[in-house]
Amino acid sequence: MPTHLLETPEVTLAYDVHGPLPAADGRPPLVMIAQPMDAGGFEALRSHFPDRTVVTYDPRGLGRSTRKDGRVDHVPEVQAADVHAVIEALGAGPVEMFASSGGAVTALALVTAHPGDVITLVAHEPPLITLLPDARAAARASAGIRETYEAKGWGAAMAAFITMTSWVGEFTDDYFARPAPDPALFGMPAEDDGSRDDPLLSDRSSAVSSYLPDVDALAAAPTRVVIAVGEESQGTLTGRTAVAAAELLGQQATVFPSHHGGFLGGGFGYAGQPEAFARRLREVLA
Repeated sequence: MPTHLLETPEVTLAYDVHGPLPAADGRPPLVMIAQPMDAGGFEALRSHFPDRTVVTYDPRGLGRSTRKDGRVDHVPEVQAADVHAVIEALGAGPVEMFASSGGAVTALALVTAHPGDVITLVAHEPPLITLLPDARAAARASAGIRETYEAKGWGAAMAAFITMTSWVGEFTDDYFARPAPDPALFGMPAEDDGSRDDPLLSDRSSAVSSYLPDVDALAAAPTRVVIAVGEESQGTLTGRTAVAAAELLGQQATVFPSHHGGFLGGGFGYAGQPEAFARRLREVLA
């Protein structure tokens, strides 16, 4: 598995090519992206595509991709430009793409800015909070996590994050009236290590959840866009944002096995069903 480094004035992007280019069967590369997860999270999923050339990468500032721009925020349009640069470097576009979470938001921005880059995009549970009917309450809940992170550190904030993302339905007064969750109940440390740079818990990724898709540009693009949702995510935050994104694009969300991390293997704390997930992805890409 060769790891490549793509140098730009703002970042050194690390990406991995699993298989030959051009692909032996003539099919386009299958690019897998996420955010704030790096390429390591796709190990289980890509193992179920031994017949495909799969490309993964680390978003700028995460994993092996180092920034030179002096910034720490994560902006979908900026990351979309990075993914475009990787696709150009492959010299094998347009590609097929599976994109999850913040990566799905990046992918929507990519199709908007570079519509010729992607043949089919499967955008899995993009966390587009602004599309929700209770967007203001959802933003308040998200802000509460950032406030907890600033006040109490990683463990307390991660417990609050898990509580928010597992909440079913709109964020009502009942949600805000509940007591703060105990980090120990989630296996999280109560001690504050002093760090405040987590891209998930800080305000560094606020541009991701506040992104508004350009519906007209997406409709005009030649790309087939499929919004995907996990069967276990129904009613939760990212399940609801996926359904809202699908409705915005005039479609129904396509159901995949498992949950928000349904493609993850056992090396992660919240493993999904990567084999079943891969079968479903094959069906959708066919």
